[in-house]
Amino acid sequence: MMTMAAMREVAASTGEGLRRRARLAREPHPDGVRTPPLKFLLRELALLINRRPRQRLSVAAAARPVPVMLLPGFGAHHSRMRPMARALEEAGHVVFDWGLGFNFGPTPENFAFLLARVRRIARAGGRPVALVGWSLGGLFAREIAKLAPEAVAQVVTMGTPFSGDPRANNAWRAYQVITGLSVDSPPVGSGNLAAKPPVPTTALWSPRDGVIAPRCASGWPGERDRAVALRCSHLGFATSPEAIRAVLAELDS
Repeated sequence: MMTMAAMREVAASTGEGLRRRARLAREPHPDGVRTPPLKFLLRELALLINRRPRQRLSVAAAARPVPVMLLPGFGAHHSRMRPMARALEEAGHVVFDWGLGFNFGPTPENFAFLLARVRRIARAGGRPVALVGWSLGGLFAREIAKLAPEAVAQVVTMGTPFSGDPRANNAWRAYQVITGLSVDSPPVGSGNLAAKPPVPTTALWSPRDGVIAPRCASGWPGERDRAVALRCSHLGFATSPEAIRAVLAELDS
């Protein structure tokens, strides 16, 4: 049974956590930092509510099947990327989920788990793993590749805000409120999100993204090796035929 002293400590900790989240929620948006247009954000919300039947995709055999790990976006479960996983498996790739269920933000503990998981998969298979990360999942992928380049064959990000201002998106307040962390101070990785990992790195981005500013997801030369423009929504990176074909093409490149 919890003692009164322990209960007071938990209550104080909970209260401070709520106050910190309230302070983070009240932070003003920086002047001059642009986010995707409201019409694109509203379309994302409509897609979230009214999901369309998924189109069956015809997939050709991969030229070089590889182990692939899929990392979901913020607030998403790895099952949201199941259409992509299915297509990659049909092409002959060996697909792994990230093993953490919902992505509710980075912590030293979940980052350490993920780093160990990538190394373990690479060691067991005798070859490095391709990391495909959607949105926040792409930041995990890039940072893992910086710390364990021997275990990572390549990185493909999809709508990932690795470049520019961390508030040039429509999700930074939700991130701060849910995680209790500032977008300015990621608790894991190198501390320099824009620095290119020492492995082949491709950024998939979309001018129709309603969550992440396109420039932040495409980056600049030197921050990635390639940037490929798609025409999907932010949510579409995980499930759209266009995004799935793009990932298949990058894995075969």
